[in-house]
Amino acid sequence: MTENSGKFASVIARLLDNKLARDITILDISNVSILADYFVICSADSTTQVRTLTEIVREKVKILFDRIPIGEESDTKNRWNLLDYGDVIVHVLHREERQFYAIEKFWNHACTIEEQQWKQDSEDMKELLF
Repeated sequence: MTENSGKFASVIARLLDNKLARDITILDISNVSILADYFVICSADSTTQVRTLTEIVREKVKILFDRIPIGEESDTKNRWNLLDYGDVIVHVLHREERQFYAIEKFWNHACTIEEQQWKQDSEDMKELLF
């Protein structure tokens, strides 16, 4: 895990926000799980948008941070994609899957990073995310 995991998660959230992802949430799971430090979760309105958002995150993170996912998952219908960067796991879900699986409810003992905070934490990189 890196000491800059929070900033990394914030930059990913801002990138998703810039690309019109919906309902972006960052969960700090560092005190409740050994899986990662943060989950970044967002919704998309179509399977095409799920795929596109995932590809954009993968490409921009490679360019900006020289990091590639250590793991990737997607369902056969492309309605839930996951990028695992070790310290940060990105979930891009179709809005219907997001409602059905309710990741935030399952991880309700994790701390939520407020939008104002993740935007502030990623402010210095916002110009690089377009």
